[in-house]
Amino acid sequence: MTPVPTSCLFAAAQCCLSASDPEHKLTLTRASAAAFRAGSLSIPADNGCLDPIETPGRPPCPHLVEPRQLAQRGLGSAEGRAALIHAIAHIEFNAINLAWDAVQRFRGMPEDFYSDWVAVADDEARHFRMLSGRLAELGYRYGDFDAHNGLWEMAVVTADSCLKRMALVPRVLEARGLDVTPGMIRRLRAVGDSASADILEVILSEEVAHVAAGSRWFSWCCAQAGVEPESTFAELLDRHMHGSLRGPFNIEARRDAGFSSAELAHLGTLGA
Repeated sequence: MTPVPTSCLFAAAQCCLSASDPEHKLTLTRASAAAFRAGSLSIPADNGCLDPIETPGRPPCPHLVEPRQLAQRGLGSAEGRAALIHAIAHIEFNAINLAWDAVQRFRGMPEDFYSDWVAVADDEARHFRMLSGRLAELGYRYGDFDAHNGLWEMAVVTADSCLKRMALVPRVLEARGLDVTPGMIRRLRAVGDSASADILEVILSEEVAHVAAGSRWFSWCCAQAGVEPESTFAELLDRHMHGSLRGPFNIEARRDAGFSSAELAHLGTLGA
């Protein structure tokens, strides 16, 4: 196991966040998560000001473009299936960075907060490795297709508030995976790509817990701020999503991930 070059959780998180080579980021993430579980990384009593958010470490490719500029490819070809797997791999790569940014950015939180997001970073790194392996089997690698930067753009928007981060990243952007992945799995199986579909089944089952962590800490932050969670979530959706969130929604998975009946009802008003 690669040694972690620090005994401080926040410094380890920053190392993982800054690593630009994907393999290095994965190795550091695995080692840091293992060290934290073993009790080798301390959590300093640091309640200082939030640092300005920076661009995380990432390789020169993929080239980042606006979502509307991404080519649409069918799943009938290996290239089309690889493009889909690449898009999901890119989400997972960003999710590693988002988890580590939450760890090092939001200080003075309960220890369980850090335990949750270290575990999420470790899971997302494993997901990325699985998807990268599948890309290689299809004759491609991460960086071979263009991608967009939507997840990290939302990280920038929410850098000043843990409450907003928990609401809008895990409970909105990452929760979209709960909605759309079942359809991807069905389409992949329909074209005979069971290997890719099986990976997405694993990711879908584990992402429920990640969104649930967002729900748990969003509720905690609302309690600390003295605001009501359901109305606050609805307000944040209206303010930041600009009507872009549309169904259908995976109601069962979202309920398992901590969405209340009132929140699910509000989502239902956003249209299909």
